[in-house]
Amino acid sequence: MKRKATAAWSGNLKDGKGTISTQSGVLSNTQYGFKARFEEGPGTNPEELIAAAHAGCFTMALSMQLEQAGMVANSLRTDATVTLEQKDGGFTITTVHLELAADIPNADENAFNNAVQNAKTGCPVSKLLNAEITLSAKLNRA
Repeated sequence: MKRKATAAWSGNLKDGKGTISTQSGVLSNTQYGFKARFEEGPGTNPEELIAAAHAGCFTMALSMQLEQAGMVANSLRTDATVTLEQKDGGFTITTVHLELAADIPNADENAFNNAVQNAKTGCPVSKLLNAEITLSAKLNRA
């Protein structure tokens, strides 16, 4: 399975402008640029898109892990925070922190924790990233 996205750019780094489009059309000529990445400006940025991809991938992987453990979530919500730092003369994504809120009636806490860890290490986006991935999870079993 292959997925395609297209980025276009014109101008220099600080004053230039770009657009990002995805094969599905969910993003269609969506604006991105220096101000959206390093300041407060309109549009999106690569780190925000990576955070969205990681949150979505992890959450889907967790739903599969939970199902394999005999659990079904009423709801799963994952926030992903990507940290971009200047290091060694360039920029690097150094960490991604996943924060999970799960509502799973009558969940077995050990099985839940195993499912969370398996999803964290097993989701394709986690495997792709060369960054420290941390996670905090809150389980509501009521």
